[in-house]
Amino acid sequence: MLYRRFGRTELEMPVFSCGGMRYQYKWQDVPQSEIPRKNQENLEATIRRSLEVGINHIETARGYGTSEMQLGEILPKFIREKLIVQTKVNPEADAKEFERNLEKSLENLQLDYIDLLGIHGINNPETLDYCIRPGGCLDVAKKLQGQGKVKFIGFSTHGATDIIIEAINTNEFDYVNLHWYYINQNNWGAIEAATNHDMGVFIISPSDKGGKLYEPSEKLVNLCAPLSPMVFNDLFCLSHPQVHTLSLGASKPEDFDEHLKTLELLDNASEILPPILAALEEEAIACLGEDWVKTWNVNLPTHEKTPGNVNIPVILWLRNLALAYDMTEYAKMRYNLLGNGGDWFPGNKADQVDKLNLQQCLIPSPHADKIPHFLAQAHQMLGGEAVKRLSQD
Repeated sequence: MLYRRFGRTELEMPVFSCGGMRYQYKWQDVPQSEIPRKNQENLEATIRRSLEVGINHIETARGYGTSEMQLGEILPKFIREKLIVQTKVNPEADAKEFERNLEKSLENLQLDYIDLLGIHGINNPETLDYCIRPGGCLDVAKKLQGQGKVKFIGFSTHGATDIIIEAINTNEFDYVNLHWYYINQNNWGAIEAATNHDMGVFIISPSDKGGKLYEPSEKLVNLCAPLSPMVFNDLFCLSHPQVHTLSLGASKPEDFDEHLKTLELLDNASEILPPILAALEEEAIACLGEDWVKTWNVNLPTHEKTPGNVNIPVILWLRNLALAYDMTEYAKMRYNLLGNGGDWFPGNKADQVDKLNLQQCLIPSPHADKIPHFLAQAHQMLGGEAVKRLSQD
């Protein structure tokens, strides 16, 4: 395993982390007695495999149902000082509720302290205010830090880049969990801001939200050859030293194997990546046109400033992926979350676009005349049954 300094925490962080969102029994809290023996055995085997390969950062959340409780049955069996344990707790308007949830996490994990506490979901100005206002969630976290129950405090976010940068620039956090990978590089400015503040940088869900790369399209497989799309994306992310670790949402012990192939390639990333990057760009241009590929996202309105709250940037992005790389299943999954994703995936679909006047909000775009048609096309191509976030199921 390779390790990187996790910003000002000074922790030696493995470049892959064991994320705890996929191996739990249920998304809701249930008594330990209801957890099937096979499920718990699989979770334990997954954690043991993680540690065997040197991935000693185990990451979970209060919102991941039984994940914390199930981890609490195994983590105390290992030498505590060799583990880096992270959990995440949602910010709350009532800081006392946040504190109760955090104490519940410590109880579930059966640990005296956690190495990394993430405030889970600073996605908008309101949740940022819950954290940083006097007497807010951050003050609670620092109180527990003073008691030795928390070592370092960070935050996790699915929010817009400007909100992430605003939170980073408070200089109150030691690390950040955010989305950034080949198909979505919007948050690079936030990574640069985190680097300026010497914060740890943890990439959320590079293989799932980064393109369902465990089930890639044949076209994407061919474009990424000789690497698998998953290894290509890992290598792309880790070729940037500002990125410290990628979350691997393992559901079984074998889920680490493909990712581990990345390690021996890192020293040669500057030679391996350019041909693949060129092939991906050339295919996008061939399918979508050079002008569109290079300028499609210029001056697009945010969903808040669009009639019907339509999330134009996201819809056009998903259309691009479907047409250029045959990533239709991924695009459908994300598209049909619009309208149900809340602050985690905001805005609405384009199902009513023919009834909306988008002319005014699109004036600054160089593609104003094309976009309404492209939105309608995207809905026809990707629309289907509404999808919920996993934690809402």
